[in-house]
Amino acid sequence: MKTQVAIIGGGPSGLLLSQLLHRRGIESVVLERKTKDYVLGRIRAGVLEQGLVRLLEEAGCAARLHAEGHVHGGTLISYGDQMFRVDFTEHTGTPVIVYGQTEVTRDLYAAREAADGIIEYEVEDVVIHAADTDAPYVTYTIHGQPRRVDCDFVAGCDGFHGVSRQTIPLDVRKEYEKVYPFGWLGILSETPPVNHELVYANSPRGFALCSMRNEHLSRYYIQCSLSDRPEDWTDEAFWQELKRRIPADQAEKLVTGPSIEKSIAPLRSFVTEPMRWGRLFLCGDAAHIVPPTGAKGLNTAASDVHYLYTGLREFYETGSSAGIDSYSQKALARVWKAERFSWWFSSLMHRYPDQSEFDLKMQVADLEFLRSSKAAQKAMAENYVGLPY
Repeated sequence: MKTQVAIIGGGPSGLLLSQLLHRRGIESVVLERKTKDYVLGRIRAGVLEQGLVRLLEEAGCAARLHAEGHVHGGTLISYGDQMFRVDFTEHTGTPVIVYGQTEVTRDLYAAREAADGIIEYEVEDVVIHAADTDAPYVTYTIHGQPRRVDCDFVAGCDGFHGVSRQTIPLDVRKEYEKVYPFGWLGILSETPPVNHELVYANSPRGFALCSMRNEHLSRYYIQCSLSDRPEDWTDEAFWQELKRRIPADQAEKLVTGPSIEKSIAPLRSFVTEPMRWGRLFLCGDAAHIVPPTGAKGLNTAASDVHYLYTGLREFYETGSSAGIDSYSQKALARVWKAERFSWWFSSLMHRYPDQSEFDLKMQVADLEFLRSSKAAQKAMAENYVGLPY
């Protein structure tokens, strides 16, 4: 099989890139390790920056997003029983949209299937060959049968554990990492959200987040030990702990119910440089990971897709390689700003095991400064709604 762009990874970033390229007449093949149902079963955050919304519009995949998504003009931050609002619209003129990542992926699958896009599922033994030449190709197997796709470029959208990053030689790539000493225990419940906007809570007992998928489906998180397992927490224990960490007035109106999904996610900051080697380009989690505080994971992957799509389009439409040559530099410049924001927001809202009394006082001072300073709120709002591409 031959194509112009081989895309490894059939999650939202790989599908979005494929659909955007298709709209400009550029061929691609998507290789996905799992089944479609497995990909759609992943539970992820769903706070979308306007940059991602515009990309979905350009891809022709935003109709359901605009019909069902929830526009959020701000967010709530609490510490103890104090709570204040950061108004995104006031400070930036821009809201975010709450729309589940699963739904984004579902819409992209529908678009690729309607266009007869080629998506290979359950691929194994993926190897990227000759990425540092003008004739790269990818070999893989499906149910034991060998396959090969020849291409002009390879887009590695296959996540942290995928083969794409590992293909870049160790003497070329450099990795930066911070592992946080806690995780997030999250549950999904068929209950109305406690608030119409997200509530980020700093509590002496640890961080909590009240989020939602829609008016009947809520997503809640609490900071937990890395040694915890989801089965260690009953639903009742989770709800009791959540109520202890959010302001009393929010806890009183919290509607509880049985969880329909429960999981623990570790927190990590990670970046690899460069994001390009020859004709191989890394996108999303293959190149970088952010803590979920502030919901930058999918949005940062989307900015990668923007830069790569723009560069590839320029190459095929004008013959210029300027866009693909500057891809890594442009993507990383924005990635590191997103990493900084996610690190800062995580540091502000969580309890760390080695925090001193002085550290805790500084954390409160930082929160009170954010509460009282319009300039600080504007800086947070600019980062939360998404820095420009």
